[in-house]
Amino acid sequence: MVAECHQSGEPQASSSDDRRSGRWREVEDLDAFWEARSDSPRLSVRGFARSREVPESTFRDQVHRAEAAEAAAEVIEFIESMPGLAFMRQIVLAARYVIMERSGGGYRMMSEFLELSGLSEFVGASHGAQYQAMCEMEEAIVAYGRAERARSAVAMRPRRITLVDDETFHHGKICLVAIEPVSNFIVLEQYAEDRTAETWTAALSEELEGLPVTVFQCGSDEARALLKVARTGFGAHHSPDTFHVQQDVGRGTTLALRRQAALATAEVARLRLAHEESVIEAEAYRLTRCGPGRPKDYGKRLADQEAALGVAQEAAAESEHRCETVRVARRKLSTLYHPFDLGTGAPRSGEVIEADLRKQFEVIDEASTAAGLSAKCRAWVDKARRVAGSMVATVAFVHTLIRSQIEALLLAPVVEAAVMEQLIGAHYLGEAARKASSAAERDRILEVVDRLRSTLDGPDSALAGLGEHERAALETVALECAQFFQRSSSCVEGRNGLLSLRHHSHHYLSPRKLEASTVVHNFGVRRADGTTAAERFFGLRHANLFEHLLASLPLPRRPAARRHTLH
Repeated sequence: MVAECHQSGEPQASSSDDRRSGRWREVEDLDAFWEARSDSPRLSVRGFARSREVPESTFRDQVHRAEAAEAAAEVIEFIESMPGLAFMRQIVLAARYVIMERSGGGYRMMSEFLELSGLSEFVGASHGAQYQAMCEMEEAIVAYGRAERARSAVAMRPRRITLVDDETFHHGKICLVAIEPVSNFIVLEQYAEDRTAETWTAALSEELEGLPVTVFQCGSDEARALLKVARTGFGAHHSPDTFHVQQDVGRGTTLALRRQAALATAEVARLRLAHEESVIEAEAYRLTRCGPGRPKDYGKRLADQEAALGVAQEAAAESEHRCETVRVARRKLSTLYHPFDLGTGAPRSGEVIEADLRKQFEVIDEASTAAGLSAKCRAWVDKARRVAGSMVATVAFVHTLIRSQIEALLLAPVVEAAVMEQLIGAHYLGEAARKASSAAERDRILEVVDRLRSTLDGPDSALAGLGEHERAALETVALECAQFFQRSSSCVEGRNGLLSLRHHSHHYLSPRKLEASTVVHNFGVRRADGTTAAERFFGLRHANLFEHLLASLPLPRRPAARRHTLH
């Protein structure tokens, strides 16, 4: 059976496994013992132990463990064999990797899995055993990440990158996070004493050392330290985050306008109820016999109430209209902020975008004035308006960068025009469709991409005369140019949210656990196309993380011997 295990390619015991647990040798001995006893039922444990040169007491305990297990005999026979041990080992390591590293579960969840699956008969399921196994796995993950990162950096081709950075807080501890947004590769994720520009620059420089990359752009909110990191620390362009612009407009308008609309709606409801009560009272008065004297004039009261109700309804409608107008304008601050038209794929200059953004802020200002918003509310809108200037500068910067990149290729004028006006736009719209907020929006953008592609692939296209390799190289450059524009820090915001959940679950993230989580994100999580963030960032394949863990980690330890209790 051992020979069959070798031939089938099952994992074999390494010298490290023998030193740390010796379980491969134990199963091999048990397998041979069961086989020998089937041929010679009178074979004693003592005689077999002496023939295998193993301590008799140790081997007798191993036989007792196997015979005392509560699982079915067939299951025990399979698990206590070389193929069965290898299979069980893979299942247990896979569960630990998915539950404890990928999903952020603790050793209590892993213990429960072992108990419910019945594997606790063969694997230690105590909290202490799971904690020790978790530490060993994290150490192996960290070692793997450092080795693969160093190896990939040597073979990586030089490239320019954007960094999106932000900090998050875990019970007062500052965690610095920086991600390359195109590949979603985490460049920096570590705790720091402060979040000054000097600390940020030093931490990023240390992580980027040895990597053939140049940071040409940084994306973040308007924190002064992060602005200084981009402009002074790396001499890079700073791209503002669209979300924070919309957030500032919302802070200054949404709550105040919704409050006005709610009050106006409540006033309409109050006046309508009063009018209905007056109508009932007037009808009751009409049906009641009245004595001498002037009758009550319900007609004027009802007319006045109807007039007041009409005014209130108009005010409520105006309040709702202002809310909707500002909501649409605030949304357009994002949908209009694209260097290529999402309807045609044509380039959009900074001047055009500046005019579009100015128009939306004029709509917001008009609604704010009509609503009589306070100076504090207007200050939030003014803050967002100031950032709009940086948005326009970013579009101009990207177009300049694209132009220099394409001009360096020394293409024919007609080919260069097709690349600048259609090919890059097609790639940009493809990226925008992937990030669309709805299926309808995605389909609409993809229809434009299909039209552009049909034109570029047609016989009359300026690209028709290019060879296969030239066209492929041009497509690669066009995609890189389309990815120059980064307007959001959503990748780092999402990562911060995940870290907050992990910290809330564990109450503490050690530096080792944090680094292991970073390695799993970079080298273990695969997109639908089958690539990891590290493969997209370095442009190279790397060793499979789980296969590395399977080859390097020791065998799962047996459960502790059951203690005999006196009754």
